[in-house]
Amino acid sequence: MNHKPEISIIIPAFNEETAIGNLLSTLVEQGLTESCEVLVVDDGSSDGTAAIVEKFPVKLIRHGANKGYGAALKSGIRKSSGSKVVMLDSDGQHDPANLGQLIDMLRDYDMVIGERGADSHHVSNRKKGKLIIRKVGEYLVEQKLPDYNSGFRGFDRNLIASMLHMMPNGFSFSTTSTLAFLKEGYSIGTFPIKVAERQGRQSSVHFIKDGSKTFLLLFRIVMLFNPMKIFFPGSLISAGIGFLWGFYGYLQYGRFAISGTVLLTFGMFMFFIGLISDQISILNRKKTF
Repeated sequence: MNHKPEISIIIPAFNEETAIGNLLSTLVEQGLTESCEVLVVDDGSSDGTAAIVEKFPVKLIRHGANKGYGAALKSGIRKSSGSKVVMLDSDGQHDPANLGQLIDMLRDYDMVIGERGADSHHVSNRKKGKLIIRKVGEYLVEQKLPDYNSGFRGFDRNLIASMLHMMPNGFSFSTTSTLAFLKEGYSIGTFPIKVAERQGRQSSVHFIKDGSKTFLLLFRIVMLFNPMKIFFPGSLISAGIGFLWGFYGYLQYGRFAISGTVLLTFGMFMFFIGLISDQISILNRKKTF
């Protein structure tokens, strides 16, 4: 490919020798390796993933050690040359036939997400955890979330590249990027997709380990974009309890309870700390975006 491509397809892969060959063969058959830049990021695989990828007309990027799903996407985005970047899983869950619609929609939207329907394959023991994370995320960003952790999505490259410093190295890349684009007011388009059961090895995502990290990332991202969503309710609760407890002490014993004064003061300090954090977050966003 001599000309600069408009679309770069980034495929993170870790020990996917069973599935990666079928996926790349499909991309070749559909002519996507000629019309798009295809980058496979081998994230420290210990099997034959890299050897299989080298047989195809794609660009191979290798990590010496396993750094994580998000880290692989970061490497692919940094090495890509297209004005739009598309994420595609290497495990056979995503149908490359949907790439055409996603690419078309990227001309009108800053981010496009393939939303998994009810007929898609879902791991049953993650459904409740995902529902909790969705509800927390919708509270933080004050709007409905699309399929926030779908791995089939595309971006304007310049926009996602400007956010890479705050994207995690783990599986929460998708969640964090969704929240970031929503909070900054960028346009997000969605379309329905059907996801198949993954091929090869079992998923390495664990609800307890990776779910807890996602919760932490949700709160970290809101601290960057809207810290008052945490500080303001906390200050109201603390000050309200302090006032009521202190007033109760005054009615019962003729003096305002010391513990009530402490809680009331703490609530006031929390409010002002929230205001300062909000101003800092605004300054940071001006530097970043």
